Amino acid sequence: MFDETIVAVSTAFGEGAISIIRLSGSEAINIVNKVFKGKNLMDVKSHTINYGHIINIEDGFAIDEVLVSVMKSPRTYTAEDIVEINCHGGIFVTNKIMELLLTLGARVAEPGEFTKRAFLNKRIDLTQAESVMDLIQAKTEESLNVAVNALDGRVSKLIKNLREEVLSLIASIEVNIDYPEYDDAIVISKKILKPSIEEIIKKIDEILEVAKTGKILRDGIKTVIVGRPNVGKSSLLNKLMREEKAIVTEIAGTTRDLIEGYINIAGITLNLIDTAGVRDTEDVVEAIGVERSKKVINEAELIILVLDNNEVLTKDDIKLLEITEHKKRIILINKVDLESKIEKNKIDNYIETSMLDDDSIIKVEQKIKEIFELGDFKTKDLTYLSNSRHIAKLNNAKNSLTESLISIENEMPVDMIEIDIKDAWIFLGEILGEEVGDELINELFSKFCLGK
Repeated sequence: MFDETIVAVSTAFGEGAISIIRLSGSEAINIVNKVFKGKNLMDVKSHTINYGHIINIEDGFAIDEVLVSVMKSPRTYTAEDIVEINCHGGIFVTNKIMELLLTLGARVAEPGEFTKRAFLNKRIDLTQAESVMDLIQAKTEESLNVAVNALDGRVSKLIKNLREEVLSLIASIEVNIDYPEYDDAIVISKKILKPSIEEIIKKIDEILEVAKTGKILRDGIKTVIVGRPNVGKSSLLNKLMREEKAIVTEIAGTTRDLIEGYINIAGITLNLIDTAGVRDTEDVVEAIGVERSKKVINEAELIILVLDNNEVLTKDDIKLLEITEHKKRIILINKVDLESKIEKNKIDNYIETSMLDDDSIIKVEQKIKEIFELGDFKTKDLTYLSNSRHIAKLNNAKNSLTESLISIENEMPVDMIEIDIKDAWIFLGEILGEEVGDELINELFSKFCLGK
């Protein structure tokens, strides 16, 4: 399908034991063979590893001792000929081999182009292609399992089954349009289409319900720690992360900007953000931090609001209680090792904590599990839709099917009902990559790393 042979370093940049240089394309074997001293790679069997040296074509001197893997199409990652050169992991030697291959006609691969070729050559669909990046970025065993299940094609099968059911509806309509004497239009709509559409919508709802957990498994929970200055936010962050991530002092306003980190609770990644203390201030730098804090509060999926047990509620505390009221939140009354001055009767559903007590962190972690029901999922047995793009397209398909039900109730002509049903079929196809344009394809694969 592709005329050009591409090449990229597939291992992380820098010094290491091994670097892997990958080529894909019709000329991949021929190009490497020109600089390989060892067996004739044009004659070796597919899926073999061959010992030899990469030589400088100008003077014949060896550049490096290597192992070269030869994999012939179509049983390869891209469904094209692939060659992988395992060389020593120095930056200079890796770059030198890359230069040689480029002079012989290979082109530097774009980000994600190997996986893009696998998709365009129909070896994998778009859900499987996207799961490759999820696999690379997985931070927990659970998110890894979700990505592996998608790569194995479980998500694809789920969507394909739905799409086949929708296609069956379209076929029923087409028969009625082509052979109007076959069945009465009202009978087709209300007796055949309506219950089938309702059943498909029910299945979509079940998938979307499970997808809430899938998205959490994949992306984690964006968690923002907020409160006035010096109430213990940074101490909480450090305790949760089990490291001194944030500077802790008795001086109010020490945290001037957002501090981020990641923790694993019950197999779920919490993307923790410690914000600058929210208060009115004339300090220009601190004020910028406060504004950033307000912005991330709006974007957060979980708020941990920290209040000071040793002080009465201030107008800033009350403001934070108000602006986080409709968010998922945990209220901590911190510093319970000190004299209590806060008006607890004005606060509902709080946890008392002290950053001097490790049990307080266990309380916080347990509360997070309760809020997000993290104890009940099984990633090895269930197929989760976790990608935001997939979830959005599935919602679009559901909306189209819902519109078709409204048309049926209004006794619209069957060919008008078919328009919404076809839209649902197209939206499901977009999940798999069967109904997408070049612009979306390029955007999706541009987020991949080089060499993948």
